[in-house]
Amino acid sequence: MAVALALASTGALAQSNITGAIFGQVAAQSGNTVEIKSLDTGLTRSTNVDKDGRYRFSSLPTGRYQVTLKNNGSDVSTRDNVELSIAGGTEVSFGAATQAGEAKNLDGVSVVASALPAIDVSSVDTRTVFTSEQLAKLPIDREISAAAMLAPSVVANSSYGVPSFGGAASSENAYFINGYAVTNPLTSIGFTKLPFDAIDQEQVLTGGYGAEFGRSTGGVINIVTKRGSNKFKGGVYTSWEPEAHRADPRNNYFPKTGAASNAKTDGTLYQYRNKNQYWKSTVGAYISGALIKDRLFYYLDAEVNRQEGRSVLSYSNSSGAASRIGNSDYNYKIPRWTGKIDWNITDNHILEFTGVSDKTQYTSSRSSFDYKTLSQGNTKTGGVYTKDGGDLYIGKYTGYLTDDLTVSALYGTQTINHVQTNDGYDPNCPYISLGASAAAPGQVYNTCQTAVTSTIPLEGANDKTKGWRLDIEYRLGDHDLRFGYDAQNAKSFTGKKYAGDYAWVYGKQTNPNAPIDSSLGVIGSPASAGGFGTQGYYVYKYYNTQSAGVETDQAAQFIEDRWQINDRWLLTVGLRNEQFTNYNKNGEAYIKQRHQLAPRIGASWDVYGDSSLKVFANAGRYHLAVPNNAAVRSVSGSLISSQYFTYTGVDPKTGVPIGLNPIAVDPTSKYICPNTGGVSSNLECGQAPDPRTVAAKNIRSHYQDEYILGMEQQINPSYNWGAKLTYRKLMSAIDDTCTPVLGGRCLTFNPGTGNTFDFLQPDGSIVTKHFSKEELGLPDLKRKYYALDLYLEHPFADKWYGKLSYTFSRNYGNTEGQLASDLDTGAGGQTDVSRTQDWDLPQLMIGSNGLLPNNRTHQIKAFGYYQLSNQWRFGATLIAASGRPKNCTSYYPTADAGLYNGSYYYYCGLAGSGTAPGSAGYVAPSADYTFSPRGSHGNTPWTYQLNLNVAYTPGWVDNKLTFQIDVINALNRQTPTMYNYRYSSNRTTVNPLYGRELNYTDPRYFRFTARYDF
Repeated sequence: MAVALALASTGALAQSNITGAIFGQVAAQSGNTVEIKSLDTGLTRSTNVDKDGRYRFSSLPTGRYQVTLKNNGSDVSTRDNVELSIAGGTEVSFGAATQAGEAKNLDGVSVVASALPAIDVSSVDTRTVFTSEQLAKLPIDREISAAAMLAPSVVANSSYGVPSFGGAASSENAYFINGYAVTNPLTSIGFTKLPFDAIDQEQVLTGGYGAEFGRSTGGVINIVTKRGSNKFKGGVYTSWEPEAHRADPRNNYFPKTGAASNAKTDGTLYQYRNKNQYWKSTVGAYISGALIKDRLFYYLDAEVNRQEGRSVLSYSNSSGAASRIGNSDYNYKIPRWTGKIDWNITDNHILEFTGVSDKTQYTSSRSSFDYKTLSQGNTKTGGVYTKDGGDLYIGKYTGYLTDDLTVSALYGTQTINHVQTNDGYDPNCPYISLGASAAAPGQVYNTCQTAVTSTIPLEGANDKTKGWRLDIEYRLGDHDLRFGYDAQNAKSFTGKKYAGDYAWVYGKQTNPNAPIDSSLGVIGSPASAGGFGTQGYYVYKYYNTQSAGVETDQAAQFIEDRWQINDRWLLTVGLRNEQFTNYNKNGEAYIKQRHQLAPRIGASWDVYGDSSLKVFANAGRYHLAVPNNAAVRSVSGSLISSQYFTYTGVDPKTGVPIGLNPIAVDPTSKYICPNTGGVSSNLECGQAPDPRTVAAKNIRSHYQDEYILGMEQQINPSYNWGAKLTYRKLMSAIDDTCTPVLGGRCLTFNPGTGNTFDFLQPDGSIVTKHFSKEELGLPDLKRKYYALDLYLEHPFADKWYGKLSYTFSRNYGNTEGQLASDLDTGAGGQTDVSRTQDWDLPQLMIGSNGLLPNNRTHQIKAFGYYQLSNQWRFGATLIAASGRPKNCTSYYPTADAGLYNGSYYYYCGLAGSGTAPGSAGYVAPSADYTFSPRGSHGNTPWTYQLNLNVAYTPGWVDNKLTFQIDVINALNRQTPTMYNYRYSSNRTTVNPLYGRELNYTDPRYFRFTARYDF
């Protein structure tokens, strides 16, 4: 014990989150012991019953067990087929064995089938667990997130395709496979996937989780893979989603804005989607068994997923490069495999090895599309090939050193590669961009860069993680003490650049004699430089290169005590200590956070002492690190600069300007990049800035406090119900701000509070300055979430299983968190995690307080299945949710220098010129121009998704062959989940796309599955 505690002296982690526990009560009698035996692998353990008649086995692999009460070595009572779920406890008590279910006496030994309590009184968290059997029987998409959507308080976020948990941003979740974190190491949006058939259990934690879990302020999805057993098993399976049985997607139309300037487009076709069709298929096989009975086991599942289809990518008003995208014929090939080796060296020492591979290959061939005839053209316009993904390997040791001491250790590593090849890409040819009305008379603006893309990823892009953890559990009387340490390192090499390294961007200025951008020091006008500039035409050489090898270190220690105060009360008290360090591309730390203490406390009250009614409560703090992508741009020194010219002609073959004349720049401007001669608004000139000067000193991490009160009750043997209240408050966040007092810099900071920054002086010295919240001009940070969850469940009996839940919730404040999904105007939300636009300027935060994008006031979820006979089964799922809040944004009332020139502010209507009345060029605001706070324009429509299935397992094949038909979105409700809320194209023109529908729910489709298991 002394050695074990010494190993954990730095802190601790808890019982591994991929195992479970069996516990219970035994009638007090001298000589009592309890023995468990895995019905899958033969693993056997025994323990003494304590003086109070209690026993507990912890850190057990999931699966089926036989639990036997013995007295002085003789069997007294046995419980068969005890199912153990992931990170949970199963109670098996013997005090009244013959009353728990039908039993028969065999020479004094009672054998009872799985008549176990329906309520887990040993847990204080909020979880939903799906077994492999349930996942196979429920009609859902074969995706981890589709199953998670059935859990309460989990809502879809169509901007990212990743769900939101409990009002948090989609990047604030954590994902685990067999105990190893597989969250996207670059952005924290998404996760590594595995063959759906390889999942043994999927646990969805939506709150109240213990000290062993961290790095999440949203939710946790915890996956345990299948494993081998003493019984040889194998099978093949295939599924097919034919194009012919997929409903046609809805076309997308220009909204009816009613503005005279949009009379030609209002209500007309914007994007032709009606024939955006595809088919999908999956072919897989698995095999498992024992290499050595009771000792060495294997499991392997491999599958190939394919998708092939056609999409119209351009819009009816597309021009330039966008019009060349046109139509795309594409295909996906997604090979995945999962393998697992389990070695029971002895019953007290176990080794596990897991391998997972997840790779996605995408190929597209693009051609023109004619919106007049709604037909594909014959001209090929490009194509792209991408390959993303990699391999994950995990090793784990578990040692039951004594009846009271258990130790486990885990190590994992993962590599994810990113490859992209563009047809027609010429590295020696610059990218050409032609703005609206920017073509000079008589000039032809072709391009030698036929690759249909503006920027390309850097060659060799990849993500790598490695991590380990140590868990120690020691039982001391009524206390289960758990300690642990974990650490994970994530490295990413990523970036992008313009095709050909830079772009020539053509533009036109209405007033040829006005300066291009005096705020950046470009004091010259187009006319002053001659050429086509006398008519307002100009061009600028634009660099947008981001290249960074960045790194994040995360470590934590925790300690937790599960104190069984008496037969009815359980108290769990824990403390987690997190450390986060973020590095720039030079390996220099720019954020270092220590001593981030996260207390956790929970209690469970077994009201009647028979596991029929549980009241529970918990409170906790949860921290989250900034992911790697936050260091890619400003922290690691991106090159983003513009050098302005006029020109006298254009090369008709390449589109490159001829006869360049530079437009004057004030030589004293602080925005000049010496390496390009251009200007950069954020001084992003390619050199990584001093790491001391990019983030606030002593910056606090992103963290949230949570409080839960709930109850669960077994109404009768057929029904359980429960209710839960949740309150969450975001206490601290990390973002960037470009507020004017920082002198033109965009710096990482804690919103809603005072911040202290270091500023590098010309002589190399550092000046430290503190800015109060008022000096920064920004409001208090606010994100709150409260919810009432209700559920009614019918455990599987009488041939059917069903669960119905309802959630009433409110998610409100002035920040979504790490993301800004409501910045979506058609291509998805803002993906710069912890670098949102929200806090950039004080004016952007005016009116930002309101219902947040992940608010869904009402959610109704139901799922279940009916086993009509051994051969026929029927299943259904239903998810209905109220819509997300709608906004209207426009230009700021005044055209102040330094403001973002766009429809980004919480005002609705036309802002006019933004200058003083009576001044030259003054245009008054529209009559309906008004203050428009966040979420004040109603909600998107309710979404409803009803899924159905039927399965036939013929008896004439010994029930080994299964045919199944699933219909997803049976009602074919294609509902828009967001709208374009940018009211104006410029200060005086209504945006023709204002109110355009975005991100529809998927059309109805059928999936046909056949599988043979032996």
